[in-house]
Amino acid sequence: MSPSRYVLTALRRVVRHTRDTSSSAVREKTIAQAASNPSHIPSLFQRLGRNPAPEDSFLVVALSSEDFSPFAWYWEELQRIWRWEIDSGHHPSSAKIPEQIGFTAPIRNPALPPAKAHTLVSPFTPPRGPVITTAERVGPQRTYHTLHSPSPDFDTDTYPPRPMSGSIADLDVILERCNFANGKFVRDCLEFLRTGAGLDNGRRIRRGNLDRVKYIYTEKGSNVEDVYVQHAITPPVPAAYPTGWYGPNSGLQKKKGVSWEPPLAFPPSRTQTSRVELGAPCDSQGPRIFHMYWAGPFDDKPYTSLLSFLFTQNLGLQFENNSIPTCRPQFWVWINPYPAAATPAASALEDMYQSLKTNPWAAPFLHPRFKGIIRFKLWNTTEQLDGIPELRDDWRSMDTLFNSGGVSVSIAGPNSSGSGSRDGMTGRLGSKSEASYDRLSVILSDVARFILTHRFGGIYLDADTLLLRDWEEMWGWKGAFAYRWSYHDFYNTAVLHFNKGSALGSFLFRTALKNGFDFHPSSITRYLKDAYLSPLLTQLPDALFDPAWLNSEGLQRERPPQPFFTSTPSHQGAAPLATGFDGFFKGAFSYHYHNSWYVCQPLMVESSHASATRWRPFDPARHWPDLGSRFAEGERAARAAANPDADPDSDDWVETDKVDLDWATVLKRTFESFVRGERPNMYGEWLRW
Repeated sequence: MSPSRYVLTALRRVVRHTRDTSSSAVREKTIAQAASNPSHIPSLFQRLGRNPAPEDSFLVVALSSEDFSPFAWYWEELQRIWRWEIDSGHHPSSAKIPEQIGFTAPIRNPALPPAKAHTLVSPFTPPRGPVITTAERVGPQRTYHTLHSPSPDFDTDTYPPRPMSGSIADLDVILERCNFANGKFVRDCLEFLRTGAGLDNGRRIRRGNLDRVKYIYTEKGSNVEDVYVQHAITPPVPAAYPTGWYGPNSGLQKKKGVSWEPPLAFPPSRTQTSRVELGAPCDSQGPRIFHMYWAGPFDDKPYTSLLSFLFTQNLGLQFENNSIPTCRPQFWVWINPYPAAATPAASALEDMYQSLKTNPWAAPFLHPRFKGIIRFKLWNTTEQLDGIPELRDDWRSMDTLFNSGGVSVSIAGPNSSGSGSRDGMTGRLGSKSEASYDRLSVILSDVARFILTHRFGGIYLDADTLLLRDWEEMWGWKGAFAYRWSYHDFYNTAVLHFNKGSALGSFLFRTALKNGFDFHPSSITRYLKDAYLSPLLTQLPDALFDPAWLNSEGLQRERPPQPFFTSTPSHQGAAPLATGFDGFFKGAFSYHYHNSWYVCQPLMVESSHASATRWRPFDPARHWPDLGSRFAEGERAARAAANPDADPDSDDWVETDKVDLDWATVLKRTFESFVRGERPNMYGEWLRW
């Protein structure tokens, strides 16, 4: 089997980022050997004098998976997964069902509106083939909107309007306008996103008809009453064996050394209900929960993420009783107070809350004002794994639970809370620097995001994510989604929406068990691609959640978005302070900064990878929670810790502050000023205490 051009390119990238003094001919020979035979990949890293690093893991999987199949599923089971997801309203996309799934009987999709009636049928229209790739659209009608201020009042026009309650973002339209694979620029995508959502309210420069920027819609009542019928499994149209006869699972390549998976046990498909029919702001089948996993001491990273949540989401904080006519989201922070391979002690929950109360970065979020909005929860790996029916009987027999992208660590699983040296990998708790990278917690987080969304529903966010706008329209989309890994055709699960107890989730857990418990995004990509299930997990453009990524990879620099991060921060030193929050990727739903407070590029532009020894704080000049008099005690303790030689009660002077503030500092201080009551949030709402 000859290696693909992608394999060769990926391996050359591995070699290029390593100091290799051998000749180009020798390097190319080594690359060719590794590309043609995955067993040579470890020897390649050995010759380069290093082990696979975290940034190599997705490349290793891509290289080594060229000639193996990761799954063991019959066609009938893949059909059942597709049917369950469609019947439950989890495929609101017009993306086609792959021919290989082999549906031959009509399928009704309650999440898509009826197609527009054709007034003329062309005589050249080909007859329908034996395999069906499009479902009958029987869902609610859609009305598309352009959001704007409800009145011409000056005060209202100063800020963008909140999204309409129950509004939904059409991700098909967004893909059409923003997909990097189709040559779309992040800059144009962000303008499209903010214009269609009215985020440029009162400041719009463009003139003309806005119909083509509409991507937000609301639904009317359903069109049929008998959508939810129990489908009989339709035998797929088989491919021919080389001998010319047919078999029910021809065309499938089973993973070597494993048996076929038995049928999955699905709950009944869920009734798709429009917002109008629901009659309530919240849908129990689609809970609005943001999940975040955090290991180690709570610091300014999750602190700033939670502040961005308070600043952007519709929480009703402008009212004394938080009462709003829409479904208020919650943020669940899952704290793992022990090393990833350890088992929590009996007092873990009490210890966790005591630690949070005495931590100045975490204590403000325990204030009664945020009760029911921000919740801290104890992560227990054993309890979480046992809470997944697809895993509970098998995970203890795994050789290791720490396998990511083909790079595994031989630790069977949770042992005891006291095991492992603090200096060794198994004893690390959180990453304090590049040198002390907590790889086990990072691997565990790959698993945690799927467990949490499968058990509880909602959206998982990596801790290095800042929310930049209201997510109302994203909650309305009932399908699962993640986003693109820069220019690579892989998923990035730093943002992951899964439906609670879905058939797709069941498939992924069982498939991961067959593949060494590997939940790395590149492995998830492979599982879904080989099973023809990729359309069920929409791969969104990274412009929505990670708008600087392509630039940091050297792409689209001729037309970059705002801001454009360069290696010479002094050239744009005035931009953050001059433009503020409004100048930071306006239109994007979030910004994932990839822990890049120690990298040259995105958020904290003053540090460099070569010189960084410890991760850099958001606000080096004021490395403490600056939330005002209500939280003065915690601020005083943090100030004393940040500047041991200074008087924590001394006055601050503007003249002594850093001259050119970077983006990280400006964003943190913007969020803090909202909590202090010195400014409204991005929608013009003041926090009422």
